Amino acid sequence: MTEALQNHGYQGVVGAGPVVTKRLFAQLTGLTEETIRGMIERGHLPTVKIGKHRMVNVALITKDALETEFEQ
Repeated sequence: MTEALQNHGYQGVVGAGPVVTKRLFAQLTGLTEETIRGMIERGHLPTVKIGKHRMVNVALITKDALETEFEQ
């Protein structure tokens, strides 16, 4: 996955892995934690449960974004 992202010019964020906490995702995007929570509850952000924690699946968001054709 990392090689595929690099081939598309994705630089990534230092310290951010394939899944991140809601708090870190909020910091990375500039959105509030409340907004992120709402987006998750509405199904707009993919998550994965690790133990008792629900993490934002940044790898899936990135994959979907790279595969999406942009409107012109």
